[in-house]
Amino acid sequence: MSDEPVLVGLVIDEHTLSLEELARACGVDTAWLHQRLDAGLLACCSGEGAERRFASPQLQRARRIRAVERDFDANQELAALVADLIEEIHALRSRR
Repeated sequence: MSDEPVLVGLVIDEHTLSLEELARACGVDTAWLHQRLDAGLLACCSGEGAERRFASPQLQRARRIRAVERDFDANQELAALVADLIEEIHALRSRR
């Protein structure tokens, strides 16, 4: 993981993060993000390759996946499944 300080704050929907900014915000290195992007566990909101941009939902998902991997020593696929389930629960609760 990266030795750089973790960025703390909210991403405003109009503002997006680069891959490097997302990595810093999650406390991971860019290789960690590339692995999950290549596996289809994370997505970007716009752009391709070096021009990829990430918004609040992608930041939240990446942080969830990282937390599950760290806290439960889960592999990346299981962590992404847990993130999917959490997102589904939030969507269902918001429909009430």
